[in-house]
Amino acid sequence: MKFFVDTAEIDAIAELHALGMVDGVTTNPSLIKKSGRDILEVTREICDLVSGPVSAEVTATDADDMIAEGRKLAEIAENIAVKVPLTWDGLKACKVLTDEGKMVNVTLCFSANQALLAAKAGATFISPFIGRLDDIALDGMELIEDIRTVYDNYGFETEILAASIRSVNHVLDCARIGADVMTAPPGVIKSLVNHPLTDKGLDAFLADIKAADIKIL
Repeated sequence: MKFFVDTAEIDAIAELHALGMVDGVTTNPSLIKKSGRDILEVTREICDLVSGPVSAEVTATDADDMIAEGRKLAEIAENIAVKVPLTWDGLKACKVLTDEGKMVNVTLCFSANQALLAAKAGATFISPFIGRLDDIALDGMELIEDIRTVYDNYGFETEILAASIRSVNHVLDCARIGADVMTAPPGVIKSLVNHPLTDKGLDAFLADIKAADIKIL
């Protein structure tokens, strides 16, 4: 499973990228706003740092304007994936931009039927939102399973990009189901390393090292 990091913070991306933990980046207007920087400037800097897909979201809501904005965003770098919402206009924009050879990430997906439409429109990525479904007492993982089944049934090449990931359990469940990609904030990715028995074992090792006065250098 590929790891995308969901942030516009350059330092956080660089730290994970140095460890080989970044296969791509997802951004959106909210994340750009949080960074306090110009959308084109910060997106260009991320593309220079990361060789994998960098999702940059349009701000328009009608198809013609989404297409125009998508073309402008795609000019930033070859690894830009234009992110459009899963609306009828978004699907129109997806089809046009895909036919032009651009990567497209269709976002805000909450049903397998929506994911089917996005695949038919040629989306490079479909972004089902797990956490937001959990927020309304639905099981976000069932959506990932349904999309995986539908795509496998018909050989769609659209990659499932599991989004709105809130916990390490979300990451593990997505990997079990077979999501192609997951995108998560830096804190969630870094927390994958944590386990109380690892901490307990390390404390015991350190105690033994100190007691035996073991030195390597």
